[in-house]
Amino acid sequence: MNPINEFNRRLAGKITAAVSTMWCAYIFAALALISLPAAIKTGDVVVIVAWIAQTFLQLVLLSIIMVGQNVASASVEQKINETHAASLGEFELAKEARELANQELAELKIIAQEIHQVLRDVEGKK
Repeated sequence: MNPINEFNRRLAGKITAAVSTMWCAYIFAALALISLPAAIKTGDVVVIVAWIAQTFLQLVLLSIIMVGQNVASASVEQKINETHAASLGEFELAKEARELANQELAELKIIAQEIHQVLRDVEGKK
C-alpha cells in the first residue's frame, strides 16, 4: 500500500475513534456553548436558530450519532458471534450424528451379510 494512503488511513482511524466518544460530544457541547451568549445577545431569531442548527447540533450530534452507531455495531457483532457459535455447535452435532449413522449402517451391512449367509446355508441344506 502507498505510504501516503497508509498514513491517511491510520490518521482517519484515530480521528474517527476520538470523535466517536461521548467525551468528544461533551467537549463539542462546551465549545458550542461558548458562542451561545453572543447569539442570544443579538436578539435575532435567525441567528439563534442558526447557532442551534449550525453550531450546537452539528458539533454535538456528530459525536453522539457515531457513538450510537458503535453501540449498534457492537450489538450486531455480538449477535453474529452468538449465531456463529451456535451454528458451529449444530455442525458438530450433525457431524457426530453422521458418524453414528455411518457406524450403524456398517453394522447393518454386516448383519445383512450374516443373514444372507444363513439363508444360503439353509437353502443349501434343502
